Amino acid sequence: MSTLDNIEVDITVELGATTMPVHHLLRMGRGAVIELDATENDPLNIYANSTLIAHGEVSVEDGHLRVLISEKIFRRG
Repeated sequence: MSTLDNIEVDITVELGATTMPVHHLLRMGRGAVIELDATENDPLNIYANSTLIAHGEVSVEDGHLRVLISEKIFRRG
């Protein structure tokens, strides 16, 4: 099993997305708010190496953010 210890997997959790011109992004300062295409009730997308693997939701417990997986995505191959 030690072979599996050396495999790197990038996990990304996407809260939402938006498109904006670069010049708008460059003018933003600290504390700026970016409006996303999702609400707080929409599921999160969870990716492993840029492949969608699950949907989830954010949970806060004792001041820590957690991501809870609510649905696994199975690829047909």
